[in-house]
Amino acid sequence: MNVLYPVFAMMSLTLFCMMRLGHLRYLAVKRGEVDPRFFSLYRGYEEPEKLAVYSRHVINHFEAPVLFYVICLTAQFSGQSGNAIIGLAWAYVGLRFLHSYVHLSRNVVIVRFRVFIVSMLILAGLWAVVLTGLMRQ
Repeated sequence: MNVLYPVFAMMSLTLFCMMRLGHLRYLAVKRGEVDPRFFSLYRGYEEPEKLAVYSRHVINHFEAPVLFYVICLTAQFSGQSGNAIIGLAWAYVGLRFLHSYVHLSRNVVIVRFRVFIVSMLILAGLWAVVLTGLMRQ
């Protein structure tokens, strides 16, 4: 299996969250829940809580997952695609999907934090496996 499949799955999640945020913003403006001028500088007006959560969540997708993209591309271009790499990559993506579900549904912070920590450990493991493979080449 190709290590780029989990990358495409992660990118799909990111695009979904971005489109959902755009849709929610549109609806909030249409319903009069937020002044459209808020979006020019993201200040000066009150942002509904649901939009704030989605906005923060989308921002999250451009933090730690960037390290996931980098290491997967490194694995791909260095010819590494063993079971450990593929398994860790899918585990990371699965945990990110779970993190999205927790964050965008009940948003239980301690559960979200635990999922985040485990995903970061998986990501660190992925980096370690790829780095070890690079050192053996």
